[in-house]
Amino acid sequence: MKDLKERAKKALEKKSIYGRDINFDDYQQEGSTHEYISDLNSIAEAEKAQMLKAGIDTNQKERSGTFLQFDHSVIHCNIRQDGVEIMSTVDAIEKYPWLEQYWWKAVQVDTDKYTARAELHQEHGYFIRSLKGVKTIFPVQACLYMSRDNLIQDLHNIIIAEENSELHIITGCATASHVKKGLHVGISEFYIKKGAKLSFTMIHSWAEELVTRPRSVAIVEQGGVFLSNYICLKPAKDIQMYPTAILEGENSIAQFNSIIVAYPNSEMDIGSRVILRAKGARAEIISRALSSGGTIIARGHLRGEVEDIKAHLECRGLILSERGRIHAIPELEGLVSQVDMSHEAAVGKIDQEQIKYLRARGLSESEATSLIVRGFLNVDIVGLPEDLRKHLQKVMEESEKDLF
Repeated sequence: MKDLKERAKKALEKKSIYGRDINFDDYQQEGSTHEYISDLNSIAEAEKAQMLKAGIDTNQKERSGTFLQFDHSVIHCNIRQDGVEIMSTVDAIEKYPWLEQYWWKAVQVDTDKYTARAELHQEHGYFIRSLKGVKTIFPVQACLYMSRDNLIQDLHNIIIAEENSELHIITGCATASHVKKGLHVGISEFYIKKGAKLSFTMIHSWAEELVTRPRSVAIVEQGGVFLSNYICLKPAKDIQMYPTAILEGENSIAQFNSIIVAYPNSEMDIGSRVILRAKGARAEIISRALSSGGTIIARGHLRGEVEDIKAHLECRGLILSERGRIHAIPELEGLVSQVDMSHEAAVGKIDQEQIKYLRARGLSESEATSLIVRGFLNVDIVGLPEDLRKHLQKVMEESEKDLF
């Protein structure tokens, strides 16, 4: 662990090759201490409403467990199903010395200044694990919440789906209504063991001046399945993330789905990468990017290192404003001859013929545009519980009001 600190210190000034550089000195380093809350009903209604926008239900309806972190404090943690664990990573590393085998093994601590900072300034984060053969009945939910303006929040998450288990997680990132600015640095390491399945849905509902730098890698063993869903439909200042899945086991699977909306003055550099290292591995990356005036860089990278792998990348972008910008960067990298990889990429504006068609059938121009946008963002996300699917539909409808 001492070696990690030294590596982090050396990398603290190492800029990321993606996204604009962020000056840590522009933000507050110390957060307020929040007391632990046993009864979620005691949380203020305004805060419940903010968390609900990110898919976090404090009523815990159809949830297998809950983890809540406000700023730098874990305020609530409970589990409601046997065979599933959830706790602060700080507590987990003390309880389980073997966790060092996973600590910074998927994500490298010296990747850039953000991973380095997370090691040197870590304020909790969550540890979630499903034990061997256990299948979660309902998703586990984790909320990373910022209640102080202009604060840095540094987190390190570890998620392990043990052999033949099935784990569903909903992570909601949100800010209090009075928060306008802040920096969120979140490191997530996923370990999907032989025959296990992990679905991970992240919903961002940040403040308009919020900057976030997530860094995540998933390692998938033989027959394992990793499903990652990312949704960002609310304004945010600057997001840069490039999650990676490494398919190390035969017949392993990874799928990334992302739905992104960029509002004026926002910059989103968001992509996904899958490295296929074992025969029979399969991967799919599906991205929907919509700009109403902001900038989106939509990346996708598939790397086939062995024979008998199959992967597909699909990136579609829709520009609603003359000020909007979308830059799609699909990459296919085959290192041997017997690989099957493909990609589709398309960026454009709404087809006026479609508008005319819908208007001829009695819709106004705004109604027609809204219908087209709704259809464009409607990606069939695998593994979502029905109540979350309904919630996302409601969030999309609310986002349409902001767009138009």
